[in-house]
Amino acid sequence: MKKAVLFTAILLSGFTAQQAAAQVHVSINISSQPTWGPVGYDYVQYYYMPDIDAYYYVPKHQYIFQQNGRWIFATSLPSRFHDYDVYHSYKVVINEPKPYLHNSGYRTKYGSYKGHHDQEVIRDSHDSKYFEIKDHPEHNKWKNDHKGGSDHHRHN
Repeated sequence: MKKAVLFTAILLSGFTAQQAAAQVHVSINISSQPTWGPVGYDYVQYYYMPDIDAYYYVPKHQYIFQQNGRWIFATSLPSRFHDYDVYHSYKVVINEPKPYLHNSGYRTKYGSYKGHHDQEVIRDSHDSKYFEIKDHPEHNKWKNDHKGGSDHHRHN
């Protein structure tokens, strides 16, 4: 009986450790976020941009917008958004699969953020956790801190 209980405990602890490792693996994607994304998020699936009623899918680096009643996935925005400034517009983080399928709800919920330009973006942050992003202006500090496989992290 004791062996069965011990075996079950070991089995469950191994399963719990695997779950924890899997959660850590998917819960951080800072290096995939664009430098125009808002600060404060270790993990982002989508940004909703109320000014243009469109989305950005971080894992595939794609904009998602409506055109002729269909959702279009593209690596850049269409010319009709040529005046849109991703660095100075408000973005809402949404960590839900395919939020564009529930667009009317997001448009209603976040429409009041249209025209807001007070959100700090990753490019302007001096938090060293963002230096990992290759397009960050201080990326060279992260690269220097991680040369030779060192675990040393710079703290400002």
